[in-house]
Amino acid sequence: MRNVWLASIALALSAITASVPALTENITAPADIHLRMAHSLHSKSHYGTAANAFAETLKTCSKGKYRVITFPNNQLGSERNVIEGLQAGTIDLAIVSTSTIMDIIPEVGMFDIPFLMHDLTHARNVLDGPVGRNILAKFPSKGLVALAWGEQGFRHLTNNVKPVLTPEDAKGLRIRTPKNSIHIDGFRYIGIDPVPMTLTEAFDAIKKGEIDGQENSLAVILLTQLSQTQKYLSLSGHVYAPALILASEKLYKKLPKIDRTFFDKAGKAASTKMREFVDNVEKNGVEKLRECGIQVAEVDRADFATAMAPVYSEYYKKFDRKIIDAIPFQRNFE
Repeated sequence: MRNVWLASIALALSAITASVPALTENITAPADIHLRMAHSLHSKSHYGTAANAFAETLKTCSKGKYRVITFPNNQLGSERNVIEGLQAGTIDLAIVSTSTIMDIIPEVGMFDIPFLMHDLTHARNVLDGPVGRNILAKFPSKGLVALAWGEQGFRHLTNNVKPVLTPEDAKGLRIRTPKNSIHIDGFRYIGIDPVPMTLTEAFDAIKKGEIDGQENSLAVILLTQLSQTQKYLSLSGHVYAPALILASEKLYKKLPKIDRTFFDKAGKAASTKMREFVDNVEKNGVEKLRECGIQVAEVDRADFATAMAPVYSEYYKKFDRKIIDAIPFQRNFE
């Protein structure tokens, strides 16, 4: 009788023990997976704001499974280094401009065509529509996943020589541009001497008088305090500048299907925050720059657009004309 009783207890204990792993598996939270996200600007910039939104959204959606550590100010290298890191899988996530990406996916450069976009609403509709989505779909073949389009805003001209109100005023100015052939071709056509270099190099070149100015979005002009080294700002809005929120394809393809939706949501949240940041700068930035002492000139964008019209024949050689013509811009450049 005693043996039967002991056997019953052993059987009960065995059943309880067998159930423990399953119970533990259900209640234990997944271990944190730490991911590295790189970008080139300050943590308080539009890039930094987007990176923070991405990190917070991914953490919330995944219930803490994924934690994003951000590396601003080119801490993980130049944009080219970062893109190579994404392709190799040594960097997980990034926010980048289009200037470097267009070497890998040329169609991205189409959005840098001068005066292609009317305003922010028009630009966003194009990026979020079929044209923009079709370009994002090209990224995985290059070892990258484009989670969303980001934004920097419209680029404007600054210089230390004179107010620039017309294309004629701009002739002869030595202006820093990114290493972007689309920008360079447009400026060179109207008589500007474009000098491709990094923005960091441009700061020193401006101080030394080696170049007269640069062109950039209001967000970057404010962030980098260019009003301390530049006298004149012309609100030319000559180029709309997108950005891209990217993931390593090596990382993304290993994710469970449900986790991919978390990354997609985080990308959209980052894009939304970046656009909100740009909207605020467009609303308040010019007045802030005036307060800092820079002379601001309103220009007739149509004059500049007309002056650059003939260079469109070169852009049609670089890109599929049917795609460009699918963007409903109001000007006729022929």
